[in-house]
Amino acid sequence: MKSDVFKNEIEYLKKLEEAPILAFNKDFLRWMLSDGAGAFLLENQPNGNLPLKIEWIDAYSYAYEIEACMYAGGDKLENGELKPWSEYSSEEWAQKSLFAIKQDVKLLSKNILTKAVETLVKIFEKHDDIKPEDITYYLPHISSYYFKDDLYEAMKNRGVEIPWENWFMNLSNVGNIGAGSIYIVLEELVNSGKLKKGDKILLSVPESSRFSYSVALLTVC
Repeated sequence: MKSDVFKNEIEYLKKLEEAPILAFNKDFLRWMLSDGAGAFLLENQPNGNLPLKIEWIDAYSYAYEIEACMYAGGDKLENGELKPWSEYSSEEWAQKSLFAIKQDVKLLSKNILTKAVETLVKIFEKHDDIKPEDITYYLPHISSYYFKDDLYEAMKNRGVEIPWENWFMNLSNVGNIGAGSIYIVLEELVNSGKLKKGDKILLSVPESSRFSYSVALLTVC
């Protein structure tokens, strides 16, 4: 995502003006991601004030039915197949920014929320001892508030609605730090002073490269 990966595109501005999606597929990631990292300390016994217990972690992948959404080292063809850099001339490597990380934003928009909610439906069907209304705090990782209202409406339409007041997010002040996001938002919730024993926390993490989703249920002990 460093600027020197993109600098050769300046020479081809006319082409980008005619097909701006070529740039947007790269700029979407380049400008929507921030730096950050986090970690959890896992122990086999409760420790500290109001520790969290992992009840379960489930993960689902839809890579078998949806083409790649995020890619690097090549380009995507009209039919959805990926063409590697080795099949392009060295001149085209720079022209097309083949080594830049790209995301198919049209594919993202079409599937990211649909599959997220489909995953929640599967989760609540599998773990039928807990219902959406039992969730005290819902921590969804989303890349932008652009998706927030649509995600809520999609959950509502599929019968897995978690009320707004139970959502906890920090995107507006932390930004989208990718894989580090869920660690940081949970840490913020823990340090907020809001938690009490018995609270149920649902973590929801999408991975849009190949549309995989992980969901975890935590209980405050």
